[in-house]
Amino acid sequence: MRIYKLIFSVWCLIFLTSPVIGKDKQTIYRQGWIDFNKNGVKDIFEDPANTVEARVADLLSQMTMEEKTCQMATLYGFSRVLEDELPTEAWKDRVWKDGIANIDEHLNTIANRPYTYTEHAYPYSNHAEAINVIQKWFIEETRMGIPVDFSNEGVHGLCHKKATPLPAPIGIGSTWNKELVYQAGQIVGREAKALGYTNIYAPILDLARDPRWGRVVECYSEDPFLIGALGTQMAKGIQSQGVASTIKHFAVYSIPKGARDGEARTDPHVAPREMHQLHLYPFKKVIAEANPMGVMSSYNDYDGVPITGSYYFLTQLLRQQYGFRGYVVSDSDAVEYLNEKHQVAPDYKDAVRQVVEAGLNVRTRFRTPESYIEPLRELIREGRLSMQTIDARVGEVLAVKFRLGLFDQPYVEDCELANKIVHTDADEQFSRQIIRESMVLLKNENNVLPLDIKKFKNVLVAGPMADEVNYTFSRYGPSFNEAVSVYKGIKNYGAGQLNVSYAKGCEVIDESWPESELMDVALTTDEQAGIDAAVEQARQSDIVIAVLGENESMVGESKTRTNLGLPGRQLQLLKALHATGKPVVLVLVNGRALTINWEDKYIPAILEAWFPGASSGDIVAETLFGDYNPGGKLPVTFPKSVGQIPLNFPFKVASHAGQVEIPGNGYGKTRVLGSLYPFGYGLSYTSFEYSDLVVTPDQAYSQADIQVSFKVKNTGQREGDEIVQLYLKDEVSSVTTYESQLRGFERVHLLPGETKTVHFVLHPDDLALLDKDMNWTVEPGSFKVLIGSSSENIKLTGGFVIRRY
Repeated sequence: MRIYKLIFSVWCLIFLTSPVIGKDKQTIYRQGWIDFNKNGVKDIFEDPANTVEARVADLLSQMTMEEKTCQMATLYGFSRVLEDELPTEAWKDRVWKDGIANIDEHLNTIANRPYTYTEHAYPYSNHAEAINVIQKWFIEETRMGIPVDFSNEGVHGLCHKKATPLPAPIGIGSTWNKELVYQAGQIVGREAKALGYTNIYAPILDLARDPRWGRVVECYSEDPFLIGALGTQMAKGIQSQGVASTIKHFAVYSIPKGARDGEARTDPHVAPREMHQLHLYPFKKVIAEANPMGVMSSYNDYDGVPITGSYYFLTQLLRQQYGFRGYVVSDSDAVEYLNEKHQVAPDYKDAVRQVVEAGLNVRTRFRTPESYIEPLRELIREGRLSMQTIDARVGEVLAVKFRLGLFDQPYVEDCELANKIVHTDADEQFSRQIIRESMVLLKNENNVLPLDIKKFKNVLVAGPMADEVNYTFSRYGPSFNEAVSVYKGIKNYGAGQLNVSYAKGCEVIDESWPESELMDVALTTDEQAGIDAAVEQARQSDIVIAVLGENESMVGESKTRTNLGLPGRQLQLLKALHATGKPVVLVLVNGRALTINWEDKYIPAILEAWFPGASSGDIVAETLFGDYNPGGKLPVTFPKSVGQIPLNFPFKVASHAGQVEIPGNGYGKTRVLGSLYPFGYGLSYTSFEYSDLVVTPDQAYSQADIQVSFKVKNTGQREGDEIVQLYLKDEVSSVTTYESQLRGFERVHLLPGETKTVHFVLHPDDLALLDKDMNWTVEPGSFKVLIGSSSENIKLTGGFVIRRY
């Protein structure tokens, strides 16, 4: 590595002084400003003392059409589109000789994709130095010297080699911990800044309304209020470090018809009121409270109109109503889909015209930027796109670059600092804590958990996910961190006290899958042998810890499922282990809600771990054996059957009700009702008591705040976390509303016997609905306040009245 560093340093020296670069450009760096356009004069846009608006206007006035259009496309980084790790002489013949809006995922290294591996990713200083070299090329070798915005993914930790790992977003949502999520955002932002990235594509604000959908694992919740609260903190945390947060996917992206993804990605069946009150709510809230600098537009349509080609969505809603002040990038293929999939454009070039006029700033796709910029220039020359429109789109991109300080300090100032502040020991401890808080205890019959290490000698850890770690490196997060499987974690935890053995038992999916999602398929000889071997080991053990679920190849983008049971032969394995008579504990490693009915009925203890991150095995072990008391709550509803879908929270009044029993005309008992585990559900190794609810005032006008307070006490023998939840019910309204809506939550840590008072404030927006005319309003009438430990386990009730004027 030292030799590599020496070679790289020499290369940089040669590069920066070679004829490729041309004459010495050091004279452009002046005291307190940079002469980007190299004219020897401090222009308005080069003067940090001027406003962003003035600097943008001045810069636009000096740019050619070619330079402006280059600020409207993404250049995907090394090995995706960009063939070079560092600048070459050939760059002078590419379209980015006139600049580029952003370079995405450059030199970051993506797990399990060897073509992305590069020595410039790690040590961290290598990457900072490489980004400086590239930034230097754009500043010194393009006419206007406009700096590049370096973007990257970061939905569960920065998508970079050995960055700090976080749980998958569904696990982050299970923490219900706003302060923790803000700290997570700070870490992502700090690491990005140190490595040279200036724009992070996170958080995801999509609603996980259909568990069949593959990207549920990347969503915080099915509930808009929980997503909005956590998304606000993540965006604020990222931007507190001086980098942009780009929220995604705008809009109504997560509910394609039948949850079909892949080549479908269209036709969300969502009514207008539901769209605004559920799917758009998190975007509106995060934009208002966190002021993110980026939005990614989705590639689906809404009611026949592609989002990325919609002036209503990208301009009227996003900018005029929500007040968004950043720039919009397209999700991959979103532009092309107007012609290829949605067929609302006769050809690709007209699709380009439509998206620009709608409000798209930057096309982002795994294709060369020329593929977008060239037809864009043709449209301008043909008079089909006005320069006024182009100036508006480019001006919004430039404004973000000014706000990020790229025209004042475009380089990483201290590259070596990255080695000291990226994935520190403190960051690793934080990573472990957020994984701890993501654990959800689903069942604990007769207090099987926590396990007493003194009562067991021989422990079998069984199942296809027991010694697997691929989920710790799933897409859009860090790679190459040292990962600990659940088996290894339990083995390490019990060293010297437990004899821990392992049996895989079966694969995650069987040979006939996905046919086995539809029907029973006979076990093969090898499959039966694998289960038999695990059973034999179980008979020699005192307890079995079965680790089952889904792996990285089954969860994520374009990985929608038809069924929600444990895939493959895992249920047969679990039944066979249970039949031995040995106590069985089930640990789920998965990315979506599952229909685990048999498991819930017969297995006494179930721990939901989701996709928890690199140290997952250690955390699961300490949770099972009681060093940590799980306190997470479900951010999604677990249905009993796929046939119940959609089954989620919030839901309209009576929409989840049973069927009427009419003697002589059927009995109504033809359908499974209710959830397996409701939204907000989660158990603990201790118990909690709620008391003393106070709601003030009990009558108020529509613009008043309502104060809510109550007490919660730990009545058990262990310290633990209780996630208290406030739900609000509008008792009579002009339009049908939801049975109740989440409007407050707090994660409270309590010692045994300790009592704390919790305070919530209900603001007018928390009471608002869309009336018959689709106007947001707070209607007079009675509201019920419900305090509980889940959406169904309500402990305290109160209320207030909104008076007429």
